[in-house]
Amino acid sequence: MSRLVLTLTVVFTATLAQAGDKVTWKRIELDAAFRSEGVAVADINKDGKKDVFAGDVWYQAPSQDGGEWKMHALRKVGNFVAGKGYSNSFGNFAHDVNGDGWDDLILVGFPGAEFHWYENPQNKPGHWKPHVIWHSICNESPDLADITGDGVPEMVFGSQPESKMGFSPIPGKERVAKKWDFVEISEKGEPHKNGTFKYYHGLGNGDMNQDGRTDVLIPHGWWEAPKDRTAGPWKFHPYTLSKPGTGESLKAGDLHLYDMDLDGDQDIIMSSAHTYGVWWFENLDGKTNSKFKYHLIDESYSQTHAMEFVDINGDGTKDIVTGKRFFAHNGGDPGGKDPVLMYWYEIKRERGKAPKITAHEIVAGRGTGIGTQFMCADMNSDGKMDIALSNKKGVNLLIQTGK
Repeated sequence: MSRLVLTLTVVFTATLAQAGDKVTWKRIELDAAFRSEGVAVADINKDGKKDVFAGDVWYQAPSQDGGEWKMHALRKVGNFVAGKGYSNSFGNFAHDVNGDGWDDLILVGFPGAEFHWYENPQNKPGHWKPHVIWHSICNESPDLADITGDGVPEMVFGSQPESKMGFSPIPGKERVAKKWDFVEISEKGEPHKNGTFKYYHGLGNGDMNQDGRTDVLIPHGWWEAPKDRTAGPWKFHPYTLSKPGTGESLKAGDLHLYDMDLDGDQDIIMSSAHTYGVWWFENLDGKTNSKFKYHLIDESYSQTHAMEFVDINGDGTKDIVTGKRFFAHNGGDPGGKDPVLMYWYEIKRERGKAPKITAHEIVAGRGTGIGTQFMCADMNSDGKMDIALSNKKGVNLLIQTGK
């Protein structure tokens, strides 16, 4: 197998005080080089340890804690320089695509271009075989999610030149090496308003109307999933997610649904791709899900281009995890040259009241930051959520070590 070996693993530790307890993190630097703006976690070589994908390469976990991580090339390794362009990897998703029991890599390259899945060679040497999935993947926050409810995830994205939003189901074994199908959920529309421009910002999924089906949402509205998910187009419900007085939907990263005030309907949590802001939008009409009120969570740092929504502290309530995407536009964004920070936000809900949201800086994450996509996963099987990151600051893990 083509291989590059890292001879040094750098570990940084930090402690974060909380009300009544303590969360401790350590940083493990897998690579200082700019490899990818996306990352995925899987047991790639089936040794029982969680490994890390980052674009052209993957990192093999050590057999023992504190050991050396080994970097392997799965295709030709690019030379990317922060501040002088971008990588060719904006999103990474691990899944056993061909059903052979080995996790493959779904790799989203540059926005708007065709994208591929790379076939795991089952520990055989050489580069991984690429297979085209679709000729175009648009929107800067595509996702791998179970849209159809069959337990198998689909790739959710916009497509050009069709100017339609949709999803691609993973085919059966007999067709998996061929181009996948694209199920259209939208009418052809204005790419800057229906989420299908290659650089459109904002995409999410969840059960907006609480009918048991997974809907798709963008900052301009949401598509209601029908009983037959393949029967498109889905009904579109427009809304505006804006700051007061502007009337124009904000450019986002990821969108998540959650009943923030325990009033029985779904609110929207959203982050900002290229300016300051982490926000939530209060649902004012749970019957139509078309009117939302702006609430600021944090605007102390910018470029929160991706966001995860998981339970960090194990209290049974999901938390917001995000950070700064360093040089998202190579220093040209508001706050683009500010310090690179990582945060998680603890949510305490009370029925009929605005939630109490507490910001916790992940001090060990200073100088790391997010990409266009990152991942939270339990890396060491200790029951605590950790964070995998790849961006212009390198490839890093933030491991939660205690509370």
